[in-house]
Parts: sequence; C-alpha cells; structure tokens
Amino acid sequence: MKKVCDIAPEVLKRVREGVAIPAQVLALDENRNFAPRYQRALTRYFIDCGVGGIAVGVHSTQFAIRDPKVGLFKPVLSETSRFIDEWCEKQGKKILKVGGVCGRTEQAVAEAEFEAANGYDAALLSLAAMKNDSIEAMLEHCKAVSEVMPIIGFYLQPSVGGRILPYEFWREFTKIENVLAIKMAPFNRYCTFDVVRAVAESGRDDITLYTGNDDNLLLDLLTEYDINGKKLRIKGGLLGHWSAWTKKAVELLDELHALIASGAPVPQELLTRAIKITDCNAAFFDPSHGFAGCIPGLHEVLRRQGLLPGIWCIDPEEVLSPGQAEEITRVHDAYPELHDDAFVAANLERWLAD
Repeated sequence: MKKVCDIAPEVLKRVREGVAIPAQVLALDENRNFAPRYQRALTRYFIDCGVGGIAVGVHSTQFAIRDPKVGLFKPVLSETSRFIDEWCEKQGKKILKVGGVCGRTEQAVAEAEFEAANGYDAALLSLAAMKNDSIEAMLEHCKAVSEVMPIIGFYLQPSVGGRILPYEFWREFTKIENVLAIKMAPFNRYCTFDVVRAVAESGRDDITLYTGNDDNLLLDLLTEYDINGKKLRIKGGLLGHWSAWTKKAVELLDELHALIASGAPVPQELLTRAIKITDCNAAFFDPSHGFAGCIPGLHEVLRRQGLLPGIWCIDPEEVLSPGQAEEITRVHDAYPELHDDAFVAANLERWLAD
C-alpha cells in the first residue's frame, strides 16, 4: 500500500502549496494508433513549463483507452510514466504523477494497482461508474482504492458523466485517511462550496483543494473561504484546460500565489483576465454544444502549435463542433497574452527529438 507520506517530501510540499497539474491528452496518429513520440513531447513540454504534476488516464486522455478493443490503458500510462521520469531526471526535477482510476470497484482497484506498480503517486478517482449507487456504496468504493494508493477525490460535472455529490458524501470522504487532495470540477458554485465546507469542517489540514472548474478557475484560486472561523483556499489546479497554453497557466498560478502572500488588494485587471480565460475555455471546451468538442478542441490548440500531429480521437465521431475552430482562432487572436506560442516554437524541436 502506498501512502501519502510515501510521496517524495519535496513533491508533497509543492502539492500542499498548490501547483499546476495539466490533464494529459492522448497523442494518436492518422490511423488512430498511439503516437509515443508526440506523447513524449507533450510530457516534456509540461515539465519544462514548470508544472507540479501531470495527470494521465483521465478524461482528457480519453476514457476509451480502457476499452479492451482499444487496449491503450496500460501502454499509455506505463510509457508516459517513463517519459516523465526520464525528462525529470534530465532536468533535475520531481513532480507528482497522477493516474486516473475509473470503473466499479474491481476495475478501479486493478487500475490503481497497475498505476502504483508503474510509479504513480496518487489516483484521481472518477465515480462516474457508480453514479446510480448509494452514497455508502461510493464511500466503500473510495476506501477500497485508498487501500492501494493515495486518492484524489474528483467532483466531475454531470454533463460529462458525473453526478451530484452532496455535502454528506464529502464530509464522510474526508474521514478516509489516505486522501491527498480533492479536485472540484462540478462547474457549479453551490457544489464547489459543499466540498470546501466539508473539508473546512473536517478539521483536517492535509487535504489540499484543487480546482477543475475551468469556467471559473482564476476566481476559484483568488477566493479565501471563511467557514465558521476556518479559513482556507483552493491552492492549485488539476484540469484539462491547462494541458494547452500551459506555460501561461503556470505563470498565472505563480502570480496569484505571490499576490495572496503579499496581502495586496486584487487588481481589477485580474478580474478582467478571469473572463478572458473563461472565454478561451468556452472555445476549447465547447459548452455551446454540450462539451461535445472538448477533447478535439484541446487537440486543435496543441496541433496548431505542433505538439500534436492531428486532432484524431479514438472515436472517429469525436470531432470539432461546427464553428469551434473559428472560435479557437478568435480567442487566440483576441488574447495573445494568454497563449505560449513563442515558448513552444523555441523548444518544439528538442521536445520532439529522440
């Protein structure tokens, strides 16, 4: 059993302080086969951007990698783990390796065991397969996975497979010893507050809050909560949005941490920037079509930079929505301060090199 205390001290310290953790996307070639060269390049890109972790096998990596006919779960997670280790060693860094865990308990435990054996530090635990179960059954499921490795709770929005998880669930979840963090991505302020309140009232200071609310991420990171005298913050982000234009995401988080530490007032410009980021997320994630183009949208941003060879997904029907490419062009041109094209162009050749 891996425990939170088994995570490298310098990595755990950074995770507690709050880091940027992009959700890895899946690199495929034109035949929809795994493209390791580009998967490796993406991994190198993230590490050189200064991220504190990478999450693999999560929504952005496409849940269909688990389909036995596709057969990509083990190759993608094992290869990406190796790519992370190799580049971190070369750059003199260490980061948190997060593996996505899905399915009902037998599958979830098996996935966690595979990830633990392949060097992952924590499991981001999706409860989508349990969405018709009782709260008690879901909690038992979480406990079973936590007995294999540290877990990161995951509040996934219902529109992409999640379910409403009430305060009562999260309050009991905080009683599981081997919890590292909770990622909140319900895209709903009320639901987000339920999680924050549960952690505040748990009395635990060792569960770190991470935002996955791509539509509100900057404000999530700026807000101090005060719940019955307990003050706490969402410290970092674990999200698909940060798998593109990642250098700017890391710089943004550093800027926010410095501002909070200074005690200075929040500048109006940051509130304006928050809306610019939300506008970009709308182009990437395609909420106007029920998020149908969210994964191809991220692929398109990375393809334009040369970090992916194309926007192919496992499902041939998973493509950009009508008008989405034009929206990506619009936000790219409207907000040049938010993209990292120059950084990618300066480093792409070495990231793609053997």
